[in-house]
Amino acid sequence: MHLSPSTPAESVLLSAARISTFDGQRPLTGASGFFFERDGRLFLVTSRHVVIDEASQHFPDRIEIELHTDAVNLTRSIGLSMLLYREGRSVWRDGQDGGGEIDVAVIEIERGALPTGCVLRAYTPAHLPAHDSPIEVGAALLVVGFPLGFHDALHHLPVVRQAVIASSYGIRFQGKGFFLTDARTHRGTSGAPVLMRDTTPAAVNDPLPWKLLGVHSSRMDMASRDLVLDEALGLNCAWYADILMTLTGPRTSAP
Repeated sequence: MHLSPSTPAESVLLSAARISTFDGQRPLTGASGFFFERDGRLFLVTSRHVVIDEASQHFPDRIEIELHTDAVNLTRSIGLSMLLYREGRSVWRDGQDGGGEIDVAVIEIERGALPTGCVLRAYTPAHLPAHDSPIEVGAALLVVGFPLGFHDALHHLPVVRQAVIASSYGIRFQGKGFFLTDARTHRGTSGAPVLMRDTTPAAVNDPLPWKLLGVHSSRMDMASRDLVLDEALGLNCAWYADILMTLTGPRTSAP
């Protein structure tokens, strides 16, 4: 069956954003992100190490995201440049808890900076799973992103990878604020949303019938693994998405 550029895309594909990082005009890395809306404010969510990573000396000063500008013709898009610092201070918000730094960052997007006709889908607090949600180990997931920057370059759409929950959901793995997924992932997937299909009656009319479980961060491996004899674990860290309720809340004044 031949589909034209005007064929509508699944809404979940319009919830993710391809991120490029820059030092001035010098391109640095590519990553993934997604949109989150709360109280009328729109945020871009990604991994903290996308916007700053002291260990690898990664210090971009701006990012660019690609946005659709036509709901019918998905080949039309435009890049939106966002500075990471204003008056010497970072514009993103990150956080930490008893387990240390959380590898999630959010940047508020000024709606006035969005292009005319901008087409995107954003998750909301309603997409976060309730504390008593029956989410079991082995449950099927999707990771929506841009592995190695790969995507449908004509229609500017991400790809999805299948995953399953690989550790007990709701328990902080080794005391950190993440759970594990079993999935084949690559560089460039950092910051991608980790989703589970929402089959509850409330999701029937939701344009995004998904539960936002986490934010993909990185692959997990063992330092003791024999690089010749042993395959990589194929496990990944996904930070619990409820951190977004803290990062997108009102700013608190420093004491």
